[in-house]
Amino acid sequence: MSRTVTVVLVDAAGRPLGALPPFGVPDPWWQQVASIVDGVRHRHGVDVAVLRLLDADRPHPPGGHVRYLAQLTGASAAVAAPVMPLEPVAVDLAPHPLRQPWAEPGGPARSVAWATDELRRLGRPVTAVAQQRTWNLSAIWRLDTPPGPAWLKQLPPFAHHEPAVLTWLTTLPLPASLTSPVDQGVRVAGELDGDANSLVDDAGVGPGVLAVGGEGRVLVEDVRGEDRYGAGEAELAGIAAAHHAVQVRAVGAAGRLVADGVPDLRGVRLGGWIRRWLAGHDVSAAAELLDGLDERLRQVRDCGLPDTLVHGDLHPGNVRGDGTRRVVLDWADAFVGHPAFDVLRLAEGLAAPAAARLIDAWADRWRADAPGCDPHRAVDLLRPVAPLRLAAAYAMFLAGIEPSEHPYHALDVPAALARAAAEARR
Repeated sequence: MSRTVTVVLVDAAGRPLGALPPFGVPDPWWQQVASIVDGVRHRHGVDVAVLRLLDADRPHPPGGHVRYLAQLTGASAAVAAPVMPLEPVAVDLAPHPLRQPWAEPGGPARSVAWATDELRRLGRPVTAVAQQRTWNLSAIWRLDTPPGPAWLKQLPPFAHHEPAVLTWLTTLPLPASLTSPVDQGVRVAGELDGDANSLVDDAGVGPGVLAVGGEGRVLVEDVRGEDRYGAGEAELAGIAAAHHAVQVRAVGAAGRLVADGVPDLRGVRLGGWIRRWLAGHDVSAAAELLDGLDERLRQVRDCGLPDTLVHGDLHPGNVRGDGTRRVVLDWADAFVGHPAFDVLRLAEGLAAPAAARLIDAWADRWRADAPGCDPHRAVDLLRPVAPLRLAAAYAMFLAGIEPSEHPYHALDVPAALARAAAEARR
């Protein structure tokens, strides 16, 4: 699958110029814009920054014919409109209160200038900049420097806590022998597994944070390797084991993480958060589950597992590795809450026997580290809550983004509610 794109241009001041002729790009996912930037440069010899989605010929991604707003950048901003084959086009350029800073004319340039200044301050002059992604959940650029690439990520207000999580992760000492956190009765003894692919190594956990700026900006080091989409059972088991070590350490830091802005979804707070964001949506499919949610969460609490840092979207595509080290990326969905949410997400897509083995190993680790807890019962109770939480998260996204971006998530809320209802009936 591919997509066809039409790029509507504005000049350096944000004034409309017209639309370039449609062209095809190989990647179907609407938020991926590197191929659009490259396509405009190759076909028309100008540089652009893609600002935002305008509309599409289908209700949701991927594929189709998609229109984007883009701004001429650098020397290209001085190119006169008649030089390019521009077609007159009607486009609504009115401001919107929920528009992200990077979706405004001049927004990408301001973010790249900030990152360039930070890298210069670190003795790393920027030799090239490549826009990679832009949508309502983030904007991402690669900045090449002599020692290697750095990555600029800009986040919406509901994800502004990610830099705090990354900062904590990258300063996290994880020696071979862990001391015992005193919070919530967790006891850690013995040695960490000597897995060469562990998240735990002398360099710490996660991509190195180079700088944190305003408007949700964070600049991080490059992480070598490939995203681990399609990872097999053995690799998922290694990811789960390494993530457990991080979560055990995070038990004692839960209060600090919440104070730093990480969402607090511990215990029945999760129920209130879910109901808040789902208000106004049709929740009839999961009405019975919602009615009994607080009692279910009290039963989860009684299972005795500690609250900790939860990634929130722990699938192998959010893990990057090079064969010697793995790093978990994209902590924008992180919260403080129950650790079972991450293993349930990691087990998705596995055949039932493999998923059971992954969860059994996870449960064994928690029984060893939190004596007297009942991990399997907690997992069973939270199976329908996991997609219910996702439905609320998608509803939160929709409430925080402008309407033209809604196609990215509009179908996600009812789909997640249907999954939650199906799990509750099991």
